[in-house]
Amino acid sequence: MTQSVVITGASAGIGRAVARAFGARGADVALLARGRAGLDAAAHEVEAAGGRALAVPVDVADHRAVEAAAAEAAHAFGRIDVWVNSGFTSVFAPFTEIEPEEYERVTRVTYLGFVNGTRAALRHMTPRDAGTVVQVGSALGERSIPLQSAYCGAKHAINGFTSSLRTELMHRGSGIRVTVVQMPAVNTPQFSWVLSRVRGNPQPVPPIYQPEVAAEAVLYAADHPGRKQYYVGSSTVATLVANKFAAGLLDRYLARTGFDSQQSGDAADGDREHNLWQPVDDGTDHGAHGTFDRKSHRRDPQLWASRHPALAAVVAAGALSGATALGLRAAKGR
Repeated sequence: MTQSVVITGASAGIGRAVARAFGARGADVALLARGRAGLDAAAHEVEAAGGRALAVPVDVADHRAVEAAAAEAAHAFGRIDVWVNSGFTSVFAPFTEIEPEEYERVTRVTYLGFVNGTRAALRHMTPRDAGTVVQVGSALGERSIPLQSAYCGAKHAINGFTSSLRTELMHRGSGIRVTVVQMPAVNTPQFSWVLSRVRGNPQPVPPIYQPEVAAEAVLYAADHPGRKQYYVGSSTVATLVANKFAAGLLDRYLARTGFDSQQSGDAADGDREHNLWQPVDDGTDHGAHGTFDRKSHRRDPQLWASRHPALAAVVAAGALSGATALGLRAAKGR
């Protein structure tokens, strides 16, 4: 049976790559975003890959518009099997330099956009008691960094909201599943169109991964939604471990390095457009990739470990055993 999928933030970045990947499976894909040019290009890619596309211009901060888009997708495709929440916006600036209206806008799009999408998905999945919601999360939803307080707060909120919803679904024995894919830095156009008040141009903190790596993880999570969450990128896991066992040290490290590492050495472009209030890809398609292709990884061993946790544990144990044996031999030789 053909899979029916709805993706928010589908005109660019991770959402765009996810749409292509589902299209390659022959899925019916509803594409939700604000930018018309990006949506049209994404729809063309889905159909070129072998899927069927429905492009719906929508601002995910508007819950009524999201409900209407969900109804349109369900009518066109017959049902909704998978809903992927990926849309977001942000502001790169110290907290004291972000206006209240800007902070609220980031929260409405990046957090409440996920809430609105999830609610719309459940309305269509509940009668069948079947379906999967995949939240595109972030390592920054587990450990915040400077200059992105609005985004980090929203991503933390998504984790809390999703955990609460999951237990409610479990309580009633629902067949609907919800899972989160925690992402590392990804090479998307957001760094070119985010509202920024830092002196340099915004940039992701390495290691950086291509959107296709993120898409692979999202599809795997959609196929295996029994897991609470998945982690992409060794940096994501390292950040979580450091935050758990050395949070104070991590605070000091980020205070020292977190400002310069998120911006280039060259002066920021004063004429750059940003997408906080209006889409940048309404008249021009920007694709899935940002400007960091040469620095971005196309594969992720951590994703393999997330898929095969038992084997990963065996490999890790073997490596530890080998290292211990070598250490003992070296000690005996001294």
